[in-house]
Amino acid sequence: MEYVADLHMHSKYAMACSEHLTLENMDQAAKEKGIGIVGTGDFTHPRWLQEIKPMLKDDASGMYTLKGSSTGTRFVLSSEVCTIFEEKGRYRKIHNCILAPSIEVVEQINAQLSKHADLSSDGRPALNKLTPAGLVEIVMGVSRECFVFPAHLWTPWFGALGAFSGFNSIEEAYQDQAKHIHAYETGLSSDPPMNWQISKLDKYTLISGSDAHSLPKMAREAIVLDMQGDRMDYGTMTQKIKDKQLKLTIEFYPQEGKYHFDGHRNCNISLSPEKAKRYNYRCPKCAKPLTIGVLHRVSELADRQYGYKPAWASPYAHAIPLQEVIAYVSKKAETSAYVKSTYQKMVQKFGTELNVLLKADTEQIRAIDKDLARAIELVREDRVNVVPGYDGVFGVIDIFNEVKSKRDEGQQKRMTDY
Repeated sequence: MEYVADLHMHSKYAMACSEHLTLENMDQAAKEKGIGIVGTGDFTHPRWLQEIKPMLKDDASGMYTLKGSSTGTRFVLSSEVCTIFEEKGRYRKIHNCILAPSIEVVEQINAQLSKHADLSSDGRPALNKLTPAGLVEIVMGVSRECFVFPAHLWTPWFGALGAFSGFNSIEEAYQDQAKHIHAYETGLSSDPPMNWQISKLDKYTLISGSDAHSLPKMAREAIVLDMQGDRMDYGTMTQKIKDKQLKLTIEFYPQEGKYHFDGHRNCNISLSPEKAKRYNYRCPKCAKPLTIGVLHRVSELADRQYGYKPAWASPYAHAIPLQEVIAYVSKKAETSAYVKSTYQKMVQKFGTELNVLLKADTEQIRAIDKDLARAIELVREDRVNVVPGYDGVFGVIDIFNEVKSKRDEGQQKRMTDY
């Protein structure tokens, strides 16, 4: 049996996250989307943990189900934390994801991490004077069954290998505790082919998670595990990840990620790495330093040509959230009644959102909406145009290769002016 797993989530207690991110809503959204395993997110937040503890049923597998729910969704205790520390004369911030096998383990982890932060301040706490290595040592000291991995590895400000991290390898970032790191999250602004260019990452499993700040964004990135003949439990799941036994990773188009290109948001400047170099990595309008994007950073560390594929590589598929596709085709807002009703119609017809996006017969979709069927075909075939994101601005998907909206025209202008 296949399980789609989205292990990087947030709750309503994380900064800039939707108030609708409750356990009940996540459970229902997981069913609609086709997610079998979902991270609880934010287990370090005392109010969130207090809220979810009585709602979760432990089946002694290291995973949990929602009491009273018939969806079958399994929850894994998860959290993202920011380690803040001084390195080589400057302060650095690295985001890390933690998975834990039980509430008891979580409570022990929280007791240790509370020495470094007020955990009630944010679902994604900032842990002062704690290095990534120090975090891993604490977590693995509580339980060797915990699973820690770098979150969105390449993002400029908070990724372990981001342009401003100060590190050029996972070993540098996690030092003697790198022995406990078995995987890393590629993030929205990169995909597997970009990461395959770097041989020093071969030892780690490439995983994807949505980092969802709202329900519609769940499973925009995820992994797929084939559990045929295996008992679905926490230990089996983490071992399959360690062993690179992923059936598929579901990927954002990396150009749509908000740090793909170099740029300067305040001046609306978006530049490819080649063009950024011409300006000595400074904004051509105001001369301030550019935010160096993921494409640029990956190219700096690459020792292989783009297109190289390791023998161990897992299959991957690019996808665009269904509501976003419907909104594009209909030229209506994602929050509009039409988009929401069409989304529900498609889910009811084909079972789940991911089934619509990745597997459903497009002829059957065409019978409902021919333009939507055409859009899904183009996405599946990777034949879409994307105006790249930069410096915190998401890219713009242009499925039919027609830039029409004012926002799209503005982004195209920003790219061609310099």
